Amino acid sequence: MLATILIVFFMILMFTGLPLFIFMGGMSLILFYFIADVSSAAIFTEAYRLASAPAVIAIPLFTFAGFLLAESKAPIRMVNLSRAFLGWLPGGLSIVGLVTCAVFTALTGASGVTIIAVGAILYNAMQDDNYPDKFSMGLITTSGSLGLLFPPSLPIIIYGMVSSSSVDKLFVAGLLPGILLVVLLSIYSIFSTARQKKIVREKITLPIMWSSLVDCAWEIPVPIIILGGIYGGIFTASEAAAVTTFYVAVVEIFIKRDIKLKQLGRLMKESMILIGGILIILCTAMGFTNFLVDQQVPMKLFAVIKTHITSHLTFLLALNGFLLIVGCLMDIFSALIIVVPIILPIAHFYGVDPIHLGIIFLLNLEIGYSTPPVGVNLFISSFRFKKSIPYLWGSVWPFLIIYVITLLIVTYIPSLSLILLKYSKVQ
Repeated sequence: MLATILIVFFMILMFTGLPLFIFMGGMSLILFYFIADVSSAAIFTEAYRLASAPAVIAIPLFTFAGFLLAESKAPIRMVNLSRAFLGWLPGGLSIVGLVTCAVFTALTGASGVTIIAVGAILYNAMQDDNYPDKFSMGLITTSGSLGLLFPPSLPIIIYGMVSSSSVDKLFVAGLLPGILLVVLLSIYSIFSTARQKKIVREKITLPIMWSSLVDCAWEIPVPIIILGGIYGGIFTASEAAAVTTFYVAVVEIFIKRDIKLKQLGRLMKESMILIGGILIILCTAMGFTNFLVDQQVPMKLFAVIKTHITSHLTFLLALNGFLLIVGCLMDIFSALIIVVPIILPIAHFYGVDPIHLGIIFLLNLEIGYSTPPVGVNLFISSFRFKKSIPYLWGSVWPFLIIYVITLLIVTYIPSLSLILLKYSKVQ
């Protein structure tokens, strides 16, 4: 009786704005103590295990590197470089936006940073070049999460930790699906803007191309260091994080001098506050997940599913439907911690590779970033550009259709995610 009252109380508090980590932690304590009759030490043991995982050091390091890039003039240089080489295409500036956002989101690990740092630059440029406002807002809003399949994406690292999968393999597996998504969105952008005669197209000039290339020469090696190091088996994700952070700090502080030494303390504080919030959510959610596993919820769910779904292909379709709903209702980090341990054993029975499952999972959650009611990108764009949520939802749905098409291709062609693993040196 007391357990029921406490659960209802926490549910009510959740809908009144209770912080997610308090809700998760409180529910874990109640469920373990009153229902599972297990010591609450199990929660803290799991939190310690998560915090001591070797891959966890990559999260704060990559995040700090991303904050350094966002604080510098790197977003402007990246946009100018992409514009110089791609701006001549029909809808060239939209392709510039897609490529720049994908790279920047991968490096910063946060869609909000991309929308605020890169989105503002792109929006003004697209307005100047006469792009339709709805098209511009749809592209910028959905592109805030476009790079989550590219290394050093934080969600990929967290999925690897939760599923006990190789983060290095996940980095490699996300490359082709991520490129496919950018290509399909670029094709859509070209065709949807082809009839807009007022849209300005850039003229190719070698001096501008060379100037932008030289200006961005120190940022270009960043993805090469990460991809080349991991893909070539030179170093692990954690080592790549350390090398990347050191390189970015040297470039932006001492070479480009966009960041002053006195700014480092503030940037460290801001980036670690973000990571602290994520880790608190992960640790408390891990306790809740442990209760579900302890009560054999995955096995009970599997028993129900296998009586209705016998086909591998049907399971994948049902899985995507379920994950799309999860993406609409939960933030990406809570979804990874809570849902992955439940889905993983069921997917294993149906022959779904854990690496392939991770790419499917992250693509679904990318879509969830731009769908109500919890679509973070919608709220960030609404705040940054002073647009209503209904207006933004009307602008993003054509792009989300491309996301769903890509999701189906990646889901039913596993080799797209796994083929590069055969040729890489990643163990």
